[in-house]
Amino acid sequence: MVPCINWLQPFLALISSTLLTRGHVCPSSCSCPDHHTVDCTGQGLTGVPDSIPLNVRRLLLSNNWIPWIPSDFLVLYSDLVYLDLRNNSLSLLEEGTLSTSSRLVFLDLGSNNLTEIPSGTFLESRSLIKLRLGNNPHLSAVGSDALTGLTSLRELELDSDGLTGLDVSVLEALPALTTLRLEGNPWLCSCRFANLFVWLTENLQKLPHGMEGMECSLPQDGRRVPLSLLSEDSFRACRGSLTLTDYLIVIFSGISVSVVAIAASFFLASTVHCFQRLSKASRGDEEEGND
Repeated sequence: MVPCINWLQPFLALISSTLLTRGHVCPSSCSCPDHHTVDCTGQGLTGVPDSIPLNVRRLLLSNNWIPWIPSDFLVLYSDLVYLDLRNNSLSLLEEGTLSTSSRLVFLDLGSNNLTEIPSGTFLESRSLIKLRLGNNPHLSAVGSDALTGLTSLRELELDSDGLTGLDVSVLEALPALTTLRLEGNPWLCSCRFANLFVWLTENLQKLPHGMEGMECSLPQDGRRVPLSLLSEDSFRACRGSLTLTDYLIVIFSGISVSVVAIAASFFLASTVHCFQRLSKASRGDEEEGND
């Protein structure tokens, strides 16, 4: 029995060594400076490479032509904490792509072609500390619940995008936020922007350069105005303005009041009619009694 075990030991060691080596095979055209890092920067890739070690923690894919990330990508690489996809051709994030990114700490999606960050995108990214979404010139929409779940996020970059407005609830969902970059967007000085402006003035310490480099366009003539020249009084006309929601509430209230008034009138008329009939019947009975 012992000789058999002695014979098996080298064989098992060879298998283990082969499996471990296979687990750390580096993708072609990439470099792997250590067992947990894969560097595929600037390799002209048009897709996420195959054969990435499952225990990868740092994945560098910047300066390529990658147009999309498989929706099950982070299911396979659950140990990933650092993902750099800067300067690629990403135009959207498929639903569920980041749904298993609970260990991700750093994510760079800057300098891509993203058009929207849908609500619920980062619901499971509770460990994320730094998120770069800047230099996406076509990024014009960030869902009101898009960043919900980023309870540890400290740094957020949304600079040089295509944002004309941003719901304040997006920022209010980030309790740990210390650094925010929003400069270089084509903000529109509308009543929708008023709430964001108030939030910015109350959180200037989170803006590395304050209001410098931030401008908004006047709705009347499109003229650009530096935010540093504006104040809350600049939006005082918005205090009495009604939003679409307000108009719907007013309309609904008016309809409700009208319906109640009609119902009340009908009930009152029916009641009066009944009393009149009862009164006539009573008088008829009295006349018959007198006869």
